[in-house]
Amino acid sequence: MTNDEIRSQVLAALAAVVPELDPGDLRPDRPLRDELDIDSMDFLNFTIGLHKAFGIEIPEQDYRKLDTLNACVDYVAAALAARGASPPPR
Repeated sequence: MTNDEIRSQVLAALAAVVPELDPGDLRPDRPLRDELDIDSMDFLNFTIGLHKAFGIEIPEQDYRKLDTLNACVDYVAAALAARGASPPPR
């Protein structure tokens, strides 16, 4: 899975939580919580969306590693590489 494919699915998981999301306005190096004005429950729902999309476990202690769009893509890519598998089909 390429980083562009991962980014697309991460953005889809974000859009499920923030329906008014315009990906073109999202700065990939800025904190998601600030950029999207999401609270902790929205962020939890986002991590659940990532789990469903990619089939990876995201422990609570790793939530801070998901602070930007770029960080999310890197985290997912590393988790998929460590697992040695692609995400489950939708």
